[in-house]
Order: sequence, then structure tokens, then C-alpha cells
Amino acid sequence: MSDTIQDRINQELESARNACDTSGSNSEECAAAWDVVEELQAEASHQREKGEGQARSSFEQYCDNNPDA
Repeated sequence: MSDTIQDRINQELESARNACDTSGSNSEECAAAWDVVEELQAEASHQREKGEGQARSSFEQYCDNNPDA
């Protein structure tokens, strides 16, 4: 899945650059486009941390198994 998210990051980077070139670096469109990039990068980082074999605590497992709790 990391390849997929990295591809998405690359696509959004290009979109952000285009939005800033078109609308200006101080525009709302530019800021929103970079927010998307930042969120995707944070998610990729989170996935990497999660995939490093860290053991999940009993509480985390409980939360995963009981999302309404």
C-alpha cells in the first residue's frame, strides 16, 4: 500500500504546484492543495510506523475490535 500512497503523494505534489502556479502562492487553492499533500505524507508516515513491527497494546487491540467503545 505504501507504493499506492507514494504515487498519490506524487500526484498531489504536482497538483499543488500547478494550483500555486495558476492561482498564486497566497491563494486558498494553493494552500488547500498543500494541505492535501501534508495529510497524505502524515498518513504515509503513520503507515510506516505501524508497519515497523511494533506490538500493539491490549488497549489498542481492544479499540480496534470495539470501535464503538
